[in-house]
Amino acid sequence: MSEVTKSTFVLAVEDLETSRAYYIDKLGFQEELRVHGWSFLRLGECRLRIGDCPGIVPMRQAIDHSWIGYLHVVSAREIYQRFVEQGVEIWHPIADTPWGMREFGIVTPDGHRWVFGEVL
Repeated sequence: MSEVTKSTFVLAVEDLETSRAYYIDKLGFQEELRVHGWSFLRLGECRLRIGDCPGIVPMRQAIDHSWIGYLHVVSAREIYQRFVEQGVEIWHPIADTPWGMREFGIVTPDGHRWVFGEVL
């Protein structure tokens, strides 16, 4: 049976340079490849491709549908603290959930929302 072996998120961003710097400087992604209009990024096993789309409607204007992904991590508290120190916008403070996860959410300058969670 075929199975998923990795995932890559593809996001449209209004300003590629600003978003690229945010993902690298604030969230700790590394750039693997850069081609005209695109930046291919990596954080652990998470892959991200951000594409330059000037003039798009920002995700901040689509609050109900701006969730982009849930990233499973080893230490949510450690990452949360690092993000707070980096000035990352937190939209969901760290908390233990009834479904057995310790999680928190961030929002990027483009309005994409990510949740980071650790199994308790």
